[in-house]
Amino acid sequence: MVKNQVQLITYPDSLGGDLKQLDIVLEKFFPDLFTGGIHILPPFPSSGDRGFAPLTYLEIEPQFGTWDDIKRIGDKHAIILDLMVNHISAKSTYFQDFLKNGFESDYADLFIPIKKLWPDGTPRQEDIDMMFLRRDKPFSDFKIEKTGESEKVWTTFGKTNPSEQIDMDIHSPIADELLTKFLTNFSKNNVKIVRLDAVGYVIKKLGTSCFFVEPEIYDYLKWIYKLADSLNIEILPEIHAEYQTQFKLAKAGYWIYDFILPYTILETLITKSSKKLKSYLKVRPHNQFTMLDCHDGVPIKPDMDGLYQSDDARKVVGLCLEREANLSLILSPAHKDPDGFDVHQIRGTYYSLLDCNDAAYLAARAIQFFTPGIPQVYYVGLLAGKNDIEAVNQTGEGREINRHNFSIKEIGQEVQRDVVKKMVELIKFRNMHPAFEGVFDVGISDDETIILSWSNKDVYARLTVDLKKITGEIIYSDTQSNEIKKLSL
Repeated sequence: MVKNQVQLITYPDSLGGDLKQLDIVLEKFFPDLFTGGIHILPPFPSSGDRGFAPLTYLEIEPQFGTWDDIKRIGDKHAIILDLMVNHISAKSTYFQDFLKNGFESDYADLFIPIKKLWPDGTPRQEDIDMMFLRRDKPFSDFKIEKTGESEKVWTTFGKTNPSEQIDMDIHSPIADELLTKFLTNFSKNNVKIVRLDAVGYVIKKLGTSCFFVEPEIYDYLKWIYKLADSLNIEILPEIHAEYQTQFKLAKAGYWIYDFILPYTILETLITKSSKKLKSYLKVRPHNQFTMLDCHDGVPIKPDMDGLYQSDDARKVVGLCLEREANLSLILSPAHKDPDGFDVHQIRGTYYSLLDCNDAAYLAARAIQFFTPGIPQVYYVGLLAGKNDIEAVNQTGEGREINRHNFSIKEIGQEVQRDVVKKMVELIKFRNMHPAFEGVFDVGISDDETIILSWSNKDVYARLTVDLKKITGEIIYSDTQSNEIKKLSL
């Protein structure tokens, strides 16, 4: 059962260097803080994309630790792990066997040679033009050792050519068998929640965008949910899609990510107008995981499609670029706006996107924590980290701007900052006050103010943010003394 408390998102090596050090950091600097759980980004052996090109889910990358380290953390925190249901590493034993033996491989049916879609082996450009592409073409060329022939294999993701992330055919019995084995192993190792990374791309169907293809995607979700439920695992699908799609998933009873909230809060604090945010908070589903930052960036397209004016979005993006952010762009012409606006995500730390303004940052976090759902805090956001421009320059990877690895010494220094101390205080308040188990309300206010409140029987908590002055406070009833108290941001 998912707890209505704050979760931490971190790489296995980003807080201290490995899983053992992560356990020490949590106990030393943040004891009993993340009672909602710890989302450990892929700790498996991987050949790329910082863990998101896994070779297997049966092992932990030795430089990070072992399954015993995962279980040790899991004894104190609910563990969330990723399952990349769309793809697996090109270096995996499965794909390596295919490269060696071709269609005589025992694993040949696990993958998607393009002949499965285009029998003559020739991709049609009109089909590709309809797809929501994450790279310039949805396949890579590989040479089969046994025959010496080249085969085009479906690869949705990947910075390299050929890609390190090979799509799996989820209609294949081998895929069912492997995913069952992986989830069973998770269950044995005390994993409570599994995030289905990139699940929106699992259905390949010509004549569609090959993204969240209905109704087939629902059939797949039903299958994997039934499997996970039998293993006492909660499932969280990760889908970047238009809000109508997300809301349909929520209405069907699935947990979803609130990918609308990060940009909406950012725009609210930049424009100093609460109008759009208040409208959204009144209609959004409550069965969501909320976040402001993550290992990628602040989503705009397609998540915000229909919810922004491109002129306004361009101003927000321009200001973020002035604050040294970088961008992920939409590649498919068919999925850009008619006026050419093409920003997929704004990449930067949320603290830097708000110009390293402590008051604005704490206001953003308070709004997130008062928004119904399960709050997640990315480790860089926990420490109010700044853009890591040096890492971007060294690696050439724009996402490294928000992926700084903190040493124990650095963490010890960062937790002494006032903004981090107040952040910890906010998390404790969100975790412990019983009002958050009650009824949510968006208060009536002018457009330069936002008032959010929770009430539960005879207790309440109310957040007021003055966007013009960038000040905020929480008024709440103390459950022990029955006094009315104030927490200033």
